[in-house]
Amino acid sequence: MATHSITQLLPYVMNKFAALPDDELLALLQAGSHEAFNELYHRYWNKLYFIALKHVHETVEAEEIVQEIFVTLWSKRATLQIEALPAYLSAMTRYAVYARLQRQKKAAITSLEKLPAANLGQTLETGSFENKILLEIVSKLANHLPEKCRLVFIHNKLLDQPLPQVAEELGISIKTAEAHLTKALKTIRTKLGDSPLTLFL
Repeated sequence: MATHSITQLLPYVMNKFAALPDDELLALLQAGSHEAFNELYHRYWNKLYFIALKHVHETVEAEEIVQEIFVTLWSKRATLQIEALPAYLSAMTRYAVYARLQRQKKAAITSLEKLPAANLGQTLETGSFENKILLEIVSKLANHLPEKCRLVFIHNKLLDQPLPQVAEELGISIKTAEAHLTKALKTIRTKLGDSPLTLFL
């Protein structure tokens, strides 16, 4: 009987797993099959990538999120309870996206509160993913602030004007300007705490 090399058998093995339905691949995955994992990886990578990309708009971020999904799928393969794999993986991806955006938003808020006014405008122009999130938060929330509060916030944090100058231009005291700025930052923190996803809907 002729013997077959691994290289000769590889296409057969790959085709065999490619023909299996999801539930059989899941059973093999839970038993520790790398081949089943690889087939699921190739079967669903692009679908999950486009779900992630739709939300984060950054290719590297989307790739990292999908990679995390498959790492989780492999590491927890023995305990996962999955009935419909496509829906399950889609839900995992959306959860991972939202969790990452929440972490990014918290980091952005921290940066906003710590940055001197003179550095904020320049920082927003650097184009990093975190600063794009920060700029989106600032822009959207500023529109919902009371007028004087919004003006103080924009002039001080976005136009890099010192509070005494802002107070003079708006005809208010420095103490009032400080109160408006504090209220603006508090609004941002409250909005983030109440619903960390609403700014991205």
